[in-house]
Amino acid sequence: MDANHIIVSGEDALATTIAEELKNAGATVVKLDDTELADTETDLAEAGIADALAVVCAADDDSTNLEIALLARKANPEVRVVARLANDVLCQALSDGNGPGAILNVAELAAPSVVEACLAHATHPFEAAGIRFAVSGSSASRDATLRELYGGLAPVAVIRGANSPNPGAVEVCPGRDLQAHTGDWAVMIGTADEVAARGIEVPRPVRTRSRRPLPHRTLDAARALRNDINPAFYPVVAAVLALTIGSTVVLHLSHQRPRMGWIDALYFTVETITTTGYGDFSFVDQPTWLRLFAAMMMFGGVTTIALLVAFISDVLLSRRFVLAAARPRVGHLRNHIVVVGLSALGIRVVRDLVATGHDVAVVEIDEENRFLSAARELDVPVIFGDATLRQTLESARVDCARAVTVLTHDDIVNIEAGIILAEMLGRRLRPMHHWPGVPLVLQVFDRALGFALAQRFGFVNARSTVELAAPWFIGAAIGLEVLDTFSVGQRSFVIGAMRVAPGSKLDGLRMFDLSTQTRVIAITRPNSRVELNPRRDARLRADDTVYLVGPYRELLDTLRKGQSPTESSADGEDPSDDQ
Repeated sequence: MDANHIIVSGEDALATTIAEELKNAGATVVKLDDTELADTETDLAEAGIADALAVVCAADDDSTNLEIALLARKANPEVRVVARLANDVLCQALSDGNGPGAILNVAELAAPSVVEACLAHATHPFEAAGIRFAVSGSSASRDATLRELYGGLAPVAVIRGANSPNPGAVEVCPGRDLQAHTGDWAVMIGTADEVAARGIEVPRPVRTRSRRPLPHRTLDAARALRNDINPAFYPVVAAVLALTIGSTVVLHLSHQRPRMGWIDALYFTVETITTTGYGDFSFVDQPTWLRLFAAMMMFGGVTTIALLVAFISDVLLSRRFVLAAARPRVGHLRNHIVVVGLSALGIRVVRDLVATGHDVAVVEIDEENRFLSAARELDVPVIFGDATLRQTLESARVDCARAVTVLTHDDIVNIEAGIILAEMLGRRLRPMHHWPGVPLVLQVFDRALGFALAQRFGFVNARSTVELAAPWFIGAAIGLEVLDTFSVGQRSFVIGAMRVAPGSKLDGLRMFDLSTQTRVIAITRPNSRVELNPRRDARLRADDTVYLVGPYRELLDTLRKGQSPTESSADGEDPSDDQ
């Protein structure tokens, strides 16, 4: 077994993608089948943990990943441990003192891209080398070069529009002199100040929205109570009121020794109907007809009060009141965002949307979903039902929503719900990146499936969680510091940082000899200021830290060139091979 190999555990789409991409990057990968682990410590030893470069725990199970991560760190304190954890508490606890590597939450990594798509944000801010940058997309207003249209901003990608010879084609990291056509979608990058100078607004963090005012919440509860009460409840209430009023009148007019005022008559009526019988009034000395009336009043009171208590108990002691409380509230929402599926990604997206001050409604099929308490804390209404049924989606008022995102665990459910939503939204659906309309954002786990959906059904906002999360795991495993990810069309781009090792292929290389599929946005040198947008003829030097943007496959290839000859050879690359 080669030294400095990478051990990967997990069998789902994310783990498989990580292993395949590491192999494509030239690394030696040892697969650890977590479904057949008998003795994890022994299995890690057999996989070569002693001289492994990294261990990637990417199974879809926190307990398995936690066990492998802890035992791997115990066996080799210097190995890079990259673990996938969905539990925030475990994630934070393991991150403290983890050593080389990273502890990553897939939902946290994928949520920003989904939120940006829901809000139709064309600008993605991030920080690199201590400087705020922004990636911004816009439609070309005329036929011109990118330099003429966007000045000093650096191109990241161009999606060709209908006026181009090859509509739909994606140009990755083109030069500033590329000819753009009217309607092409151009994604440019620059510092936040440079982007703002072009008249583009850069989103800033906002404070979390407070809970809705008490009068509004009280009104919602009243509407829910009204809608959830059994219709037979109202005749029973009417009967109780009629009996109470009638008896009060009769007692006031007919009761002798003593005579009763209106308040006494009402008090004695309630006392009799509820069979309380405190003994302060009596029918013993009253006429026969009044005693018979009292008997009927007691019998009628017991019956109606029993029914009334039964109906009230049915509402207050059952969950129907809680589950129905969302419907009247959603019915009054406008311009809200509908999130289908209260998964780990779903609740993360809900939390981020609420933090931006937007109204959110959730559709969920599982009434025992573990994230319901988090949704209630966020004061978000939840509609329970099957998202593939029109009536469920209609209950969430998708007809007047500003965006809809489908984030269930099942790709088929997501696709089916997406097709139904596309039919319901009709002309309101946002068909292209730069066209107005309602964004429909779908979660898919397979990148190829995302491309197929976009081509077949026009889902331009299909987001692959695997595509968004995989670069973070791969980068952490091989030493590339991933700073952020963002989407351009159906492609994921990565912002990363890497150090140029002495004697590597990047040591002394001129900028224009780098891969044309990546763009260097900044360089930091020891005891020197940050160099932004380095010139094409500038040379890289040993110990430079280079900040790059591009598709992660190209960034991995560039990273290999920045490694020392020893590291490159260990990863399976011939150091004498000039690429």
